Amino acid sequence: MHSSIIRNNETDYEALLAFKAATNDPLRSLESWNSSIHFCRWKGITCSSRHQRVIGLNLVNQNLTGFISPHVGNLSFLRFLSLDNNSYTGNLPRELGLLPRLQSLSVSYNSIEGQIPASLSNCTKLLSIVISYNKLAGPPPPELGSLPRLELIAFSRNNISGSIPSTFGNLSSLLRLYGGSNGLTGEIPDSLGRLTKLELVAFGENRLTGFIPPTLLNLSYIKIFDLAANQLEGTLPSYLGNTFPNLQFFSVGINLFTGSIPVSLSNATNLEYLHVGYNRFSGKVPSLVKLNKLGVLALSGNLLGKGESDDLSFISSLVNATSLLSLGLDENNFGGQLPDSFWNLSTTLSRLFLARNQLTGAIPSEIGNFVSLQDLRVNDNRFTGMIPYSIGKLRNLQILDFSRNGFSSNIPSSIGNLSRLLYMYLSENILSSGMPSSLGDCQNLLQLNLSQNGLSGPVAREVLSIPSLRTVDLSQNQLNGTLPVEIGSLKNLEYFNVSGNNFAGEIPSTLGGCVRLEFLDMEGNFLQGNIPSSFSSLRGLQVLDLSSNKLDGQVPSFLGEFNLLALNLSFNDFEGTLPEDGVFKNASVISVSGNPKLCGGIPELKLSKCGLKQHKKSTLSLTLKIVISTSGVILGISMILGFLIFCFLKRETKEPPSNPFGRSMLNVSYQGLLQATGGFSRDSLLGVGSYGSVYKGTLEEKLVAVKVLNLSQHGARKSFMAECEALRNIRHRNLVKVLTACSGVDLQGNDFKALVYEFMPNRSLDDWLHPQSNDNLVRGEIRYLNLVQRLNIAIDIACAVEYLHLQSGTPIVHCDLKPSNVLLDDELVGRVGDFGLARFLSRATDSFSTHQTSSSLLRGTIGYTAPEYGTGSEPSTYGDVYSFGILLLEMFTGKRPTGEMFKDGFGLNSFVQNSLPDRVADIVDPKLLHERETGTETTNGHRHYSSMGNHKCLVKVLSVGVACSADSAKERMSIADVVSELKSSRDALLRR
Repeated sequence: MHSSIIRNNETDYEALLAFKAATNDPLRSLESWNSSIHFCRWKGITCSSRHQRVIGLNLVNQNLTGFISPHVGNLSFLRFLSLDNNSYTGNLPRELGLLPRLQSLSVSYNSIEGQIPASLSNCTKLLSIVISYNKLAGPPPPELGSLPRLELIAFSRNNISGSIPSTFGNLSSLLRLYGGSNGLTGEIPDSLGRLTKLELVAFGENRLTGFIPPTLLNLSYIKIFDLAANQLEGTLPSYLGNTFPNLQFFSVGINLFTGSIPVSLSNATNLEYLHVGYNRFSGKVPSLVKLNKLGVLALSGNLLGKGESDDLSFISSLVNATSLLSLGLDENNFGGQLPDSFWNLSTTLSRLFLARNQLTGAIPSEIGNFVSLQDLRVNDNRFTGMIPYSIGKLRNLQILDFSRNGFSSNIPSSIGNLSRLLYMYLSENILSSGMPSSLGDCQNLLQLNLSQNGLSGPVAREVLSIPSLRTVDLSQNQLNGTLPVEIGSLKNLEYFNVSGNNFAGEIPSTLGGCVRLEFLDMEGNFLQGNIPSSFSSLRGLQVLDLSSNKLDGQVPSFLGEFNLLALNLSFNDFEGTLPEDGVFKNASVISVSGNPKLCGGIPELKLSKCGLKQHKKSTLSLTLKIVISTSGVILGISMILGFLIFCFLKRETKEPPSNPFGRSMLNVSYQGLLQATGGFSRDSLLGVGSYGSVYKGTLEEKLVAVKVLNLSQHGARKSFMAECEALRNIRHRNLVKVLTACSGVDLQGNDFKALVYEFMPNRSLDDWLHPQSNDNLVRGEIRYLNLVQRLNIAIDIACAVEYLHLQSGTPIVHCDLKPSNVLLDDELVGRVGDFGLARFLSRATDSFSTHQTSSSLLRGTIGYTAPEYGTGSEPSTYGDVYSFGILLLEMFTGKRPTGEMFKDGFGLNSFVQNSLPDRVADIVDPKLLHERETGTETTNGHRHYSSMGNHKCLVKVLSVGVACSADSAKERMSIADVVSELKSSRDALLRR
């Protein structure tokens, strides 16, 4: 660069270098920012032609991290600053107020914290301030109301609190005002009514109260008006549609408004979106005849209609709205039949909600005209007649809810044409005849509810062969025959209810293959035979009801091992001794009455004692009795001595797990955890997972992480038990250390369960690999993980998996290895956590031979789950190796396995395999390509490696990841070989 130019523009040059120094640049967007060319030619820089001063800085969507340097305030000629869609943290520097020429400030979609600097009011030429989608807090500064030229201010999707400043009414040039999705309180200031040029006002999703100022409803240029999801009250003025002639979007839903919907709204002929749902509007809906551009009409959740025949007369005024996509009329008082004009509505309609009204009559065949429908809900009305055969024309339908009406006759066979259907609810009608086998063509069904009808005949085998089904409710019908064995193919089934039918025969043993079952109700049938031994696989059961059948045989002892919330075996013909272990100890959750041949059990059940047959005793001689007694004593003593010797030998070989969670904090209570986490406050929240939330806390002056289970979530209780069981006897430096557990009740008397872990200050591996989703990832000056650090962490994870599979006694399968379940301590040592899905295996040579002792259900995480699990295979060590392979590839490519580029059979494994070994530089995480070569020290004291060493190491590591994530389980590397390969790669790298 010419020295004269540098001298004349030295301030700009140094300010830009300071900006670069505060920025981390993984995509090398600032590579051109060096002394070889004039800074006016640097990427993202615009200079004035006359003075060669910086007037524009535009680095949108460059994946930049770090913080915005306060030196940006020295760019005194700057007019435009655009840093949207990056990952900047820190505060907005108050030095921005030193930019007198600034016209546009745009830093949306970052993670910027702190308050909006009041110093921006010094930038009197500002036209727009766009700071949405950040983590800004505090109130909006009133000083901003002094900006005379400001046309746009957007601070939506932050944590802004306080009230809307009345000074905003002084922004006489303002056109658009966005403040939605914050924590604003108080009333809307009357002064906003002075903004005569205002076209858009959006304060939805806040906590605003009071009334809408009448002056605000008189602004004739308004196009978009959004105050939904607040606590506003009052009525809408009758003249609304006249004063808003340009209105396109009007949303005041989810508030406390009363009165009627203004008739004048029909005069807002440009209206496309009208949402007044979930208020207290009443009366008739006015004619909307002029709203031909309407796409969404949401009137749900009000008090509209009077249960009269003409309540839906306004529908005829919508027939010219040819772009109508969504019509929400549910949860009102609409009565009468659907008018003929209803079937003349636009065929573009994709969502139709009529539920919870007082509608009567039949659904005619014209329903088939709405070929674009995806969501159809008419439940909780008084509809009668047949479900029209034309329903089969709605091939885009995903949700169908006709429940709680008076539909009669049979289920039309055409329903099998709905191949995209996910949810089908036809319960509580008077449907009869058999279940159509064509239902089996709905191969994407997740939930099927046909309960409380009059269905008869056998269950269609085709229906119980739909692999995606999770919920099946056929209860309270007249179905008969035997339950088809095909039910065992429903590997995803969680809820199965066939109570109150006429099923006979034995319970199919294949039902034991539905290993995800949580609720099984077969009460009130004619089932006979024993409880199948295959039920021992249903470790996830929470409710089991087999009452009022003809079942016999002994009650299986394995049921005592289940974590059941309710077990009902009453009114059958069970016999023999009732077990007393596990769930059978709790009389409040089991019922066995009406089984006269049962004996024993705990006293609370009041069963007869199990006595010996006395006539056989009398035939024994005294000598024989003495021999038997003596032998019994000797045998008992031998067993006790054998057990003591076994325990002694076991103690010699393995440290006894005297306390499953250590000795330091055994008696922690709900109150103790409440205090430790500041009342489970938002400030202490570290993250939210599948089964609960994790909070930072302090117990006995020690930082801890407290995982509070969300017990309303299906599987949370099983996850808690599984994690306790898995962590009870395992200890390893690369496993997250659990300190204690809490199982009790909260202050409202609700069940409460929590686990307390050692706190990991560097959070999860996922936060480091994808820092845009992290808000506290700062460790000194390190903003990313270098190659050596990633290798060390990969080895840590592999060592943890090796320990679980090969060194922990009974092999343990983690079942959910992924970056978010790997935590990093203060030395960046990787620790595997979250054992909520862990499984214990038998000591068989084939890792697929499993013995399930955990109550958790296999779910895993999409993208990391082994392909064989999708076809119903049991959990295995091979599955963990697959997950580790995907995790390893993600660590070194920086790409999530669920990214948009991975679809149609092309996954992360194929992406890497197709590029090895020559095109490694094209696929690895760009951050790894920017590490300096030999001579630069890393944080752990090791020196970096040469480019050749870099390449060889990456090829070897990625090859391990590919080998681990092979589609065929048997072709995957053993975890012991993985550890060996990764360690040798690291050692070779550090020797260079």
